[in-house]
Amino acid sequence: MKFEDNIRNYIYGELEPPISGDYIDNYNPSTGEVYSQIPDSDERDVLRAVKAAERAFPAWSNCGVKKRFRIMMRIADIIEQNLDAFAKAESTDTGKPITLSRTIDIPRAQSNLRFFATAILHFASESHYMEREAVNYTLRRPIGVVGCISPWNLPLYLFTWKIAPAIAAGNCVVAKPSEVTPMTAFMLAQACKEAGLPPGVLNIVHGHGHKAGQAIVENPSVKAISFTGGTQTGKKIAEIAAPKFKKLSLELGGKNPNIIFADCDFEKMMTTTIRSSFSNQGQICLCGSRIFIEKHLYEVFKDEFVKRVKKLVVGNPFSEKTDQGAVVSSAHKSKVLDYIDLAKEEGGTILCGGKAVDVPKFEKGYYLEPTVIEGLSPTCRTNQEEIFGPVVTLIPFETEEEVVAYANSTEYGLSATVWTQNIGRAQRMAEKLDSGIVWVNTWLTRDLRTPFGGMKSSGVGREGGWEALRFFTEPKNVCLHL
Repeated sequence: MKFEDNIRNYIYGELEPPISGDYIDNYNPSTGEVYSQIPDSDERDVLRAVKAAERAFPAWSNCGVKKRFRIMMRIADIIEQNLDAFAKAESTDTGKPITLSRTIDIPRAQSNLRFFATAILHFASESHYMEREAVNYTLRRPIGVVGCISPWNLPLYLFTWKIAPAIAAGNCVVAKPSEVTPMTAFMLAQACKEAGLPPGVLNIVHGHGHKAGQAIVENPSVKAISFTGGTQTGKKIAEIAAPKFKKLSLELGGKNPNIIFADCDFEKMMTTTIRSSFSNQGQICLCGSRIFIEKHLYEVFKDEFVKRVKKLVVGNPFSEKTDQGAVVSSAHKSKVLDYIDLAKEEGGTILCGGKAVDVPKFEKGYYLEPTVIEGLSPTCRTNQEEIFGPVVTLIPFETEEEVVAYANSTEYGLSATVWTQNIGRAQRMAEKLDSGIVWVNTWLTRDLRTPFGGMKSSGVGREGGWEALRFFTEPKNVCLHL
């Protein structure tokens, strides 16, 4: 597996250029320089991909789960065998530390494929016996052609999170990775060819969301859409897809609370809170960007937290000593800096960070200091809007009721973290928080069998486990009269 100067679309088992012949510059965030070209695909490329998927669907949907299992496991094996190449490509494309790509992103992509390859072998339907009259059972069949659109922050990790259950269930996929971070999706196409995935089962179309992505959503032959990305984009997808009665799974934004009670395991909490605040430069939808600390622990927490944040090393993603790499683009760097300026205008005090970083030999890269802010109202814009960068705010609280109100005050409801040794309090908080996932005394501990998704403006539907396989299949009631 290798990355190339010119990425190509993957349609009906072949790597091919866009019909238009036009390309988009692909930037390396760590250097700020163009290092490859991405197809600027449009509705014509999407139509070719859809027709390829339609052509492949009858055979793939009826080939049997054992064949699908074997091919998916081969794809996972090829990714594992090329771990270093995939990790290098991921860090080059995203700016994230190579240590993160090597230990989290690429291994999780393998796990996604292995998990759903295995899960489909055990996926069962229900039956209901009507005594001496009839037997009803639920027949689940693949939908057909489905669209999978993934974001830039965890490129291969989230791309495979959608594709794996879709093809395991017998569907054929037209997928679009982010145009900002497309390289490992291209390498996945190479792995699929090597593994012998039948042509048309997976088709990857690169390009802008408003062209290639919208064409996937609008195409009448695409029966379901799984999308991860921004809430505003999710709304537009829903507006297009809902009148066409497409199935929708939307995993959208987050403004996640991290709630710390004074009875926490302080060292475990502190180590994990650094990670949950700044992993991947804060560019994870599950990062805890609003940190609420019980009042009589606040000063102790603040002093220790800021001391440790100041020690985080910002720099070359390919150095093993780097804690924070570059943010994904120049535009995103500007957006985050604008929010830091907004925080100052709203009365916030910058405890550390708040500025761009000039990294020696990487002066054109998109680097930011990890930033900690205090003194802001829970309802100000900085604490209500998703920043998606290495920025967190500190807010003291006194009672459970108060912090629940603060935590639930945003339009989002993706995840929350609670730190306490009191099991009763943990249970009460979990029930009251408007979040699709609540971590207690941990963060980002994921069991792929569990449902994943958000409430309110954080999305519609659930991914993971049986939920994903149910989404990518249609249930049919069959009644047999006795």
